[in-house]
Amino acid sequence: MIPDFYSQWHVAWQILMFVAFLAVGIFCLVKFCNVFVDSSSALAKRLHVAPMIIGLTVVAMGTSAPELAVSVFDSVETLVSGGHANVAIGNVVGSNICNILLVLGFSVLFTPIIIDGHTLHKEFPVLLFVTVICLIFGLLFGLNASYGDYAILRWEGIVLVVLMVAYLVFLIVGAKRHPDETPSTVIKDSPVWKSLLLIVLGAAGIAFGGEAVVFGAKGLALVGAKAAGVDADLAESLVGLTIVAVGTSLPELVTSVVAAKKGENDLALGNVIGSNVFNILFVLGISATVNPLTTGESIVVDMMFMTVVTVLLYLFSLRGKLTKGVGVFFIGAYFLYLVYLILRTLSIVA
Repeated sequence: MIPDFYSQWHVAWQILMFVAFLAVGIFCLVKFCNVFVDSSSALAKRLHVAPMIIGLTVVAMGTSAPELAVSVFDSVETLVSGGHANVAIGNVVGSNICNILLVLGFSVLFTPIIIDGHTLHKEFPVLLFVTVICLIFGLLFGLNASYGDYAILRWEGIVLVVLMVAYLVFLIVGAKRHPDETPSTVIKDSPVWKSLLLIVLGAAGIAFGGEAVVFGAKGLALVGAKAAGVDADLAESLVGLTIVAVGTSLPELVTSVVAAKKGENDLALGNVIGSNVFNILFVLGISATVNPLTTGESIVVDMMFMTVVTVLLYLFSLRGKLTKGVGVFFIGAYFLYLVYLILRTLSIVA
């Protein structure tokens, strides 16, 4: 836990400190996420695990490690101190929106993405299904004084974890049946002792990054809200849906844009779809299992917007190609959404 040593500081110094923690935390999440994934993949290779399986499990789940670190840390912190976690839902919803509108938006600006039949008929239905499940769990349960306006309860988290395991089995079985459809995974050789050391280092870096991001984001939201005279919950929602969401989506952004520049556009799309599925099942599932996740009524618009952009992505994909025009539309939609969030925080719109 980061100690409360700043309460007597001037507001400007507090804001500067929170911004510094947020920036350092995001840097650690991105940097140590790569270290953790690479070293885990190298160790799995040494243990003779097939590269295909590594790519579908370690690498896929590794890109969701930043979101997991932020959300689980908040769940553990609130479990110890009492109350219920309120960062995870906004973090996942914001990251999923960012993945579709910004990550894919920028990716297709480099090269159009051709949609193959496997993605359209197998991966998209899974994404649509878990997005709808997330919407239902987030909006239709937990409407009582004990859990706040809206919540994802512990039993719902367990259901999501079970679905995550089922999804992993589905991926592995499908990959074994159709190995040619599985993206290749390039894994570097590394001694076992070095891989183990880097795994520990990567995990520690991710844990510290998650703690620093939560500390910085919550502190910045609370101090900013007090200084601006706006609702603290809305300010925290704004920070979680934007700065934290974009920061924890940096691995997906870098991976997808680099893949698009190299012409591997199917990897860019698969990365976003897989990340969004894992964010809901993996991050929300584990976080809610640790401690119920709560949020205010503003999440209704955000979760519906996440569902709408997911459906729009599917509808655009039915044409068989995501063009630069779609990229411009997605990026424009994200900035309009950002304007809405700012106006909502300032209580100009509902």
